[in-house]
Order: sequence, then C-alpha cells, then structure tokens
Amino acid sequence: MIEFSAQELSGLQNYKFLTGSVIPRPIAWVTTKDPTTQVVNAAPFSYFNVVSSQPPLVSLSINRAQGLAKDTARNLLAQKEGVIHIVNENVLTIMNQTAASLPPEISELEQQPVTLISSQQVDVPSIQEAAIRLEVRVHQYVPVTDQNQRIVSDLFILEVLHYAFDPAVFSAERQYILPEKLGPIARLAGNTYANLGDTFDIRRPY
Repeated sequence: MIEFSAQELSGLQNYKFLTGSVIPRPIAWVTTKDPTTQVVNAAPFSYFNVVSSQPPLVSLSINRAQGLAKDTARNLLAQKEGVIHIVNENVLTIMNQTAASLPPEISELEQQPVTLISSQQVDVPSIQEAAIRLEVRVHQYVPVTDQNQRIVSDLFILEVLHYAFDPAVFSAERQYILPEKLGPIARLAGNTYANLGDTFDIRRPY
C-alpha cells in the first residue's frame, strides 16, 4: 500500500485524494434566490447525499472560497429554501456552465437554454428541463471549522418538501424511480464524470 498521513498533506493533496477516493458522487444542481435582489443562482455541488427518510433530509456541503461563503450558501442562509435538481445527460452541459464563478448580481442561468418555472412549496424557481426536482428548506445549518476555528465549509441539512418526477423516469404503478431511464451523472475527480453503467442486484442477509 502507498500510505500518507493526512496531517502532513497540503489542502490540494487532501482534496485530490478525497475526491478521487469517494466516488462516484451524486450531483446536486441547486437553485436559490437572493431575497434582496431576487437574482436566481444556480450551481452544482457533489458533496451531497441522503441523511434521513423520516423526515426526508439530504445533506449539502458547500466549501468556502478563500474564507468567503458562496452565493448558494448565502442564499440558503438568507431565504432558507431552494431546489435541488438531479443531473443527467440532458442537462449536463448546462449544469457545467453554471459552475462558473460569477458575481452575485448575475444569474448563472441568464445565457442558458433553460426554462425557469414556479415551484410548488418554495419561493425559488425550478429548472423545468431537469428530470427530478427536490424542493427543500433548511432544517439545520452547521458551520464547519478548521483547527483555527475558521469556517471552511457551510454544511446544510435540508428537508425535502416536494418531489417532482418526469413521467419518463418514474413508475407510477410501482412508485419507483427508474434509474436506467433517468441516466444520472456522477462526479469523479477533476473534470471527470461518469454515467450509471451496469447495475446488479445482491440480496441482503436477514
């Protein structure tokens, strides 16, 4: 084995080792709104997962840039709600464009071929082209600090208030999402992504 002590590594090395090891990661493509300017922000994050099903909670961790909270984190703290879109090939290129760092007063969606529609339970627009949308509100906020008590990441536990599924990716009869129809895209490391690939079943022991 090739081994390293994490305490002796640079931040870049830890980032590369973590994002290269914890793969594949689902992508949360999040819309939020600045309650003062009404600008709709959109950005993708892969530090994202399920926390609980009762209540329905997901986690979203947003790393700070040079100690500053990103637009999504600031908007979630201010308005307490947003919409998470699950990424597939249909929206992958647009999602990647919204990863650009823009000033808060400019929406990442301004020049993108997407349709913003009203959400059902939050005052943040949804992206119609996404096959799965989760309307969420902030359930818990945890400022993550380093050894010097500087905030390095904004961790949100978000409660899912409303689900929207494209009929093409959802079996109404079985109440089941069809992963092969959804074709979710996962994040690896660097500029690399992955699709679903082969699936297989293994029965759990009882």
